Amino acid sequence: MSGQDRPRPVVLGQNQYGKAETRVVRVTRDGEVHRLKDLSVSVALSGDMDAVHLSGSNAHVLPTDTMKNTVFAFAKEHGIASAEQFGVRLARHFTDSQEAIHRARIGIEQYDWERLTDAEGSGLPHSFVRKGQETRTARVEYDGGRCEVVSGLKDLVVMNTTDSEFWGFARDRYTTLAETRDRVLATEVNARWRHAWSTDEDPLPDWEASYGAVRAALLEAFAGTHSLSLQQTLYAMGARVLETRDEIEEIRLSLPNKHHFLADLEAFGLENANEVYFAADRPYGLIEATVLREGGSPRIPTEPTQG
Repeated sequence: MSGQDRPRPVVLGQNQYGKAETRVVRVTRDGEVHRLKDLSVSVALSGDMDAVHLSGSNAHVLPTDTMKNTVFAFAKEHGIASAEQFGVRLARHFTDSQEAIHRARIGIEQYDWERLTDAEGSGLPHSFVRKGQETRTARVEYDGGRCEVVSGLKDLVVMNTTDSEFWGFARDRYTTLAETRDRVLATEVNARWRHAWSTDEDPLPDWEASYGAVRAALLEAFAGTHSLSLQQTLYAMGARVLETRDEIEEIRLSLPNKHHFLADLEAFGLENANEVYFAADRPYGLIEATVLREGGSPRIPTEPTQG
């Protein structure tokens, strides 16, 4: 084999590793008034990592699970004043505490929430709606004589940081879920509602005012219901719409339970008094139902289960 035919040596190039998209929700409780920070944190570390690639030695490898744990522990110990400050603290920690790590990159996405208000415009202490908010929808069917108008919204993410419980549920040999008298309740409201109006002989609704009022009724009921189950909250939301809006005949709600589990900080000697949560993406519970006026027949079709 000539020199030109010999394969050229291969070498290891730039490399990094880390933990991507750790969802951490930090609730700061100032008495009855709560403040909320919701982040997705990604950690990428690089440095003296030749050995793990070339020989499989993990001597310089800080587990990515440790990075996740650090995010939760720092959220508890230091709080989250801002995404930037939290990122600086994490980056400094990883590079300063690990001799083999020469560079840390922290990527953070922050999901903003705004405080819900009551009918007088006062901020509610522990009820929030995520900014960016919903997509408005409408479906119109016309058969040459009658219209059917179904308005709606989707992806309206809301959260109560207390006033939610879940206990007394059925059990079998596979049940491991613990009962709770105080939990975070978060969901993504997907709702469609059918109007009574169908012909020009009926009073024409003010579509803009009606949409705003239905949206407000959904949020007021979510914030004002001390929830023993997401099903109970769903019914309260649908009932509030029908009780306050004569132009609506039925409403169909689909509420995924956006689970928030307490992060286990005992291994670090830290107590987690309902402050630091892991926001689970999936799987999720999905609660769906139609609320309609007595004697009516549901006409809003169901849709395929999400996911």
